[in-house]
Amino acid sequence: MADEPSTAVLMFIAHRDVESRVMAALARAGVADLTIAQSRVMQRLDPAGSRLTDLAEQARITKQTAGALVDQLERAGYVTRKPDPTDARARLVTLTERGGEVCRMAAAEVAQVEIEWRKHLGDNSFDALRGALISLREITDPYR
Repeated sequence: MADEPSTAVLMFIAHRDVESRVMAALARAGVADLTIAQSRVMQRLDPAGSRLTDLAEQARITKQTAGALVDQLERAGYVTRKPDPTDARARLVTLTERGGEVCRMAAAEVAQVEIEWRKHLGDNSFDALRGALISLREITDPYR
């Protein structure tokens, strides 16, 4: 067995740390009613709106679970459902102003983490890491 975790595990550890820091920053700002599961659904919302089936697929959860999480987010005022202009049978989930504000706070915390990573790694290593991860999206991210 290797002394160091695999690259995938190392990426997960970094992601988990960012996620924890974002949730802590939101809690400090008074957002105490948002769970990690709910935030993972919110992260996947298209600014123009997303169908529930797409959210479920991207979050790798069942449609029922996605529906329950969206119901919770809607009751808390973070998202709303509106008719899909391209399909009268479908509804789109979109951020409310409150949801948008939470996403802006989360993005600010992520930006702070990236500043710290750049300082720790140095410009060249940080840019190389980011470039490599962007390149990996070509073969790993079907939703890019």
